[in-house]
Amino acid sequence: MIKQPPYLKKGDKIALVCPAKKLPKPIDHAIALLEQWGLEVIIGDSVYASHHQFAGTDKLRTKDIQKFLDDPDIKAIISGRGGYGAIRIIDELDFTAFNQNPKWFVGFSDITVLLSHIIAQSQTQCLHAQMPYTFDDSTEEALSSLRKALFGEKQEYTYQSTFKNRTGEASGILIGGNLTLLAMLQGSVSEMDFTNKILFLEDVGEHEYSIDRMLRMLKRAGKLKNLKALIVGAFNEITEEKISFGQTADEVIWDIVKEYDYPVCFNFPTGHIENNLCMTLGAEVTLKVETNNVQFKYL
Repeated sequence: MIKQPPYLKKGDKIALVCPAKKLPKPIDHAIALLEQWGLEVIIGDSVYASHHQFAGTDKLRTKDIQKFLDDPDIKAIISGRGGYGAIRIIDELDFTAFNQNPKWFVGFSDITVLLSHIIAQSQTQCLHAQMPYTFDDSTEEALSSLRKALFGEKQEYTYQSTFKNRTGEASGILIGGNLTLLAMLQGSVSEMDFTNKILFLEDVGEHEYSIDRMLRMLKRAGKLKNLKALIVGAFNEITEEKISFGQTADEVIWDIVKEYDYPVCFNFPTGHIENNLCMTLGAEVTLKVETNNVQFKYL
């Protein structure tokens, strides 16, 4: 059974950290918003640290995150941004205290490494959602979805897909995140169990052939065969190649999973987009997929 950390309440302390790349700009506006939600924001040493591309050395980032994993007064840890770097420190982190006192861990993109590890090793729900670095460009709906998830408010999402879906209904545990990172974690202790799960995927800045390669790797490893449903989020900022691959990202994905019979929906509002809706990994959800209409609900 996947554990659910206690929902936040006004006055709770949360920590901001940067597990990967350094921040290129201040996040004062995001901090102010979190404080408006009634939270006491503790700024980690990694938030404004700098070491080449990273938010401080590997040792500094590890120590910073560890401090908040161990602190029972911290009720949530929010990653300032993604980038690259979480995989360099994941094996140095000790989740013993975290397992005894679960708390919400928040992030997306490169932070998929930490989210996947928490699902795989700690069996604890966590949040794939906007981070302070992306708050300025976020829709109100996406920020509200993060707040509601943290404070335990009921949520459901409905939207229209522009790419034809495979219809059907499914209920199950939600997993997923950034395709590149999920593929990279295969065979490691941070790999999530895909069997009988509702999987969501997103990515940014990858060529169609790279998306094709990673998905075919997952398919060959048996990860796509026994899903309950597949949610395809944003695959954006794809650079045009000199010689066309011949398929869009959505067409690539459909071609790889069309032989299965579970529901598949496209254009779901999650990923490197302004309307990056919060996805609670490890939560029980229901999904109703029509040809172009989709309803997603937390149980």
